Amino acid sequence: MKTKVQTVNIQNKKAKFEFEILDKYTAGIVLRGTEIKAIREGKASIAESFCEFNDKGELFVVNMTIQEYSHATYFNHNPKSERKLLLNKRELKKLEKEVSQKGLTIVPLKVFTTEKGFAKMIIALAKGKKIYDKRETIKDRDNKKDLARIKKNFS
Repeated sequence: MKTKVQTVNIQNKKAKFEFEILDKYTAGIVLRGTEIKAIREGKASIAESFCEFNDKGELFVVNMTIQEYSHATYFNHNPKSERKLLLNKRELKKLEKEVSQKGLTIVPLKVFTTEKGFAKMIIALAKGKKIYDKRETIKDRDNKKDLARIKKNFS
């Protein structure tokens, strides 16, 4: 008997406002038993998280919060620990080169589960926006809302 896998979709909504997205990658996450169970329940947050390389050239997500699993015993995990991301060597070298030379950053955008139940993360190579870029984004968003409202009234 096959069980239906519930898909999880945890997003970092602030990232698209704070950063200009240049390139996206899908990475696997190294998790322990209670961490994946908590993610499947949707008890995770990537709002304040970022990615960084260690001295071995491995990529880690920092400040990702996975709340403790409710049905676990004393084997529960640390909610704020660093978690390793899995990418190809070629992608890791390219990202490390971009981050070190151009002053860009790597930001997690979304955590989701696959059909097989594995947790994956979409990360983005991003450049921080200036204040006037953020104002421009707000202005564009307001204009789109006004246009949609006007179209709705005429229909």
